[in-house]
Amino acid sequence: MTVLKHLFAPIMIGHMEVKNRFVMPPMGINFGVDEEGYVTDQLKEYFVARAKGGTGMLIVGGAAVHPTGLDLPKLPRIWADEHIPAFREMTGAVHQYDAKFGIQLLHGGRQCYHGKGVAPSPLPAQGVVKGTPRELTIPEIGEIIKAFGDSARRSEESGFDFVEIHAAHGYLVTEFLALNSNKREDAYGGSFENRIRFLLEIFRDIKKKTSPDFPIGVRINGDDYIKDGWVIEDAKRIAPILEKEGAAYLHITAGIYGSYPPGITIPSMYAKQGVFIHLAEEIKKVVSIPVIGVGRIKNPEHADRIIKEGRADMVSMGRAHLADPELANKARSGNLADIRPCLGCCLGCVDNVFQLEAATCVMNPEVNREYLFKGQKKVSAPKKILVVGAGPSGLAVSRMAAIRGHKVIVCEEKGFIGGMIRLASVPPGRSELMDLVKYYQRELNKLNVEIRLNVNLDEKLIDSINPDAVVLSTGSLPEIPQLEGLFDTEMDVHTVLDVLERDSILGDKVIVLGGNQPGLEVADYLSENGREVVVLNRDRHYATEMAGNDRTYLRERLKRVNVRLYKNVSIKQFLPTGAIFSCKDNEVKIEGFGDIVISEGMRSIRKIVDLFKDREVETHLIGDAKSPRTLLDSQSEADELGRSI
Repeated sequence: MTVLKHLFAPIMIGHMEVKNRFVMPPMGINFGVDEEGYVTDQLKEYFVARAKGGTGMLIVGGAAVHPTGLDLPKLPRIWADEHIPAFREMTGAVHQYDAKFGIQLLHGGRQCYHGKGVAPSPLPAQGVVKGTPRELTIPEIGEIIKAFGDSARRSEESGFDFVEIHAAHGYLVTEFLALNSNKREDAYGGSFENRIRFLLEIFRDIKKKTSPDFPIGVRINGDDYIKDGWVIEDAKRIAPILEKEGAAYLHITAGIYGSYPPGITIPSMYAKQGVFIHLAEEIKKVVSIPVIGVGRIKNPEHADRIIKEGRADMVSMGRAHLADPELANKARSGNLADIRPCLGCCLGCVDNVFQLEAATCVMNPEVNREYLFKGQKKVSAPKKILVVGAGPSGLAVSRMAAIRGHKVIVCEEKGFIGGMIRLASVPPGRSELMDLVKYYQRELNKLNVEIRLNVNLDEKLIDSINPDAVVLSTGSLPEIPQLEGLFDTEMDVHTVLDVLERDSILGDKVIVLGGNQPGLEVADYLSENGREVVVLNRDRHYATEMAGNDRTYLRERLKRVNVRLYKNVSIKQFLPTGAIFSCKDNEVKIEGFGDIVISEGMRSIRKIVDLFKDREVETHLIGDAKSPRTLLDSQSEADELGRSI
């Protein structure tokens, strides 16, 4: 059994003792509040699940301190005393599990979703929010400082154990700190001392309005990763100042929206695990208060090692807590293999929020629905369920159906489980997708799900199984476009699957037809293997099915390697070793290529459906077999079916 003694050592945050070093950091999840900003049972049960799971310290993400600073439509609001009772009910529920519960105080500044932001200077935000913010006046600055202090007083009255000032990720406090967003020429701009004044005055107002021993933490960037932004030297300069002011801890993160990799605020699976820890390590050199590190830390052994090596005192594991609320308890018991892993895919936790939808998780569709699923009841009349296909949808529905007590038999025509995930994990930076397959393999073994590989399903086999219900999860295959002359060239034609299965031998110069996610990933894979690649994308956008964070990383990767990208192209003619196409009103001719790889969408595999047309058996079609979809959608759908069948 793995012993994680550093991760489970208690720690003092000011006068507050925390039972372990696990931190569930503040995250913008865009759910759990009503139309007036009062927290609901949805948010309460979300946090209760993680507190019950053994985490020592949890922080509510981005509570707005002022009406001008609401970052997302469904973030908590704490700018009025009327919000206190609902918060008090939530803190009481969390405290039943010996967790320390804090709240992050936020003003969104120019990065508010409504596009009517305010800022130290009228400079547009880079990245996700459009529009030019209005410059704050001196009286307005004073009003917002007071709002932070009043919100901290409400937080303490609500039963929170501490507050955290959000001074990172490009929100209002960050905008005052950084030269590229603060062009003021008064007491709040110009020199370093003037640019940090807003944060210090917020801190002092909070200190004045809360109890002497009430901990105040600060989340601050170690580096903005953007031109003329805040850098580690700035962070090391302000850290001792904040300690002297009375900060109980510093929470060191990085990036703002629009910054370049690896500084995207929520790093994708392309970023190395622990990508920002070196920044926390630098801050630890200049302060004696606890320092929290963050940045794609997904497994407890890694977290324990970070603490053991003195790189941080506590470790924030945000998306890991979404994927598995029982993360800390499983780590304490030594059952590390049972932890449901975060893939770093950013589909449910990031992209959903950027689309102003509720956060969820590919690996854990219960996220945002904890209040609906308080324990999974066993069925009173178990069924024998035949699942055809052991791709991600088939594996997910099998797990949930088995948890509920059904007898599940999975039949897969290949000699392995995982379906397309095995191929999707081949391109550079995508190997962690296999964590999903490994997790389901262990889960289904524990649940005594029978998996039959290398099976060709036929009438005789179906009769022998005699299922009460059937789930068809047979996946999809590449769609071949009907383009004149495509197969009349000297070039060899392949699909993305041919390439990733390593069944095709390609030459040195390759055309990839299609700019969707598989197309770009295969281009990356081919380039890494020494090929010269041109991507011809007939759509206006690249990889729209991909999470924005992942897409940004991948686009940056392709810029650095031998890949030429063309979008919104119209192919005029295929040549013996190339093509003529139009792009941006220009005609482009490329020649000397030996191969074309097709990546223009997928089509469902439904040939097995005919075997069940005349049978009086409950039959369900899910995943790509129903219609090609994202991994997030397929996992959610499969989980839902597993709960209802």
